[in-house]
Amino acid sequence: MNIFIKEMKSHRKSLIIWSIGMILMVTSGMSKYAGLSSSGQSMNDMMAQMPKAIQVVLGVGTLDLSKASGYYGILFIYLLLMGTIHAAMLGATIIAKEERDKTSEFLFVKPISRIQIITAKLLAAFMNIIILNLVAFLSSIIIVGNYSKGEAVSGEIAITMAGLFILQLVFLVVGSSIAAVKKRPKTAASITTGILLLTYILSVAIDLNETIESLKYLTPFKYFEAKNVMYGGGFEPIFIIISILIIATLSIVTYTAYQKRDLNV
Repeated sequence: MNIFIKEMKSHRKSLIIWSIGMILMVTSGMSKYAGLSSSGQSMNDMMAQMPKAIQVVLGVGTLDLSKASGYYGILFIYLLLMGTIHAAMLGATIIAKEERDKTSEFLFVKPISRIQIITAKLLAAFMNIIILNLVAFLSSIIIVGNYSKGEAVSGEIAITMAGLFILQLVFLVVGSSIAAVKKRPKTAASITTGILLLTYILSVAIDLNETIESLKYLTPFKYFEAKNVMYGGGFEPIFIIISILIIATLSIVTYTAYQKRDLNV
């Protein structure tokens, strides 16, 4: 429990910063929506004039931009990137920081097992993810609802946030497993972020080129897209199953590698 509390305290400042960032992203995005919708020109017509590539990436063809929830679907892409980057870095650094801060020797002489240590660390990371997700959810409900003009937006926001939460867990264990396996775990954050960006770029490429759509199973960013899950679309069971398998497998890798890894003090 002391390790859990210590980890929560050490990540408190970064969690506050990321939470403020989430709130500001939703606020600025919906303020832009208000400005565009008050211009008198149809939002859907305005987006239809944009280059085809941008329309495909943003999912303009399937989102009704005359509604606040539709515009939020576009904004969600940026919330998704913020949430997954935070989770990926958290998963990597929550293990690597002991060697970075030269405290690993002190930690491992305590009368607790490595399983207890990694469990406490992962629980702290999990709690950080829950808090950030709740901040994004509540701020979205309040801010988007302010611009919705009576439209029910809670359901659409809730399902996108559920998708975000699953992806946060995926990239959390990606980061933790890499940090546990690497002999120099201090590089885990950069490697994990690189993997995240590559999978995001792949998701964009798939949107631009339908011939490689079969690769969508390789990028988590295609699993819970707002343009697919909103308006009653819901989650595809295959993507939930893949996500659970990734989380379970990489969690096992994290525990196994962490117990066997030599310490660099």
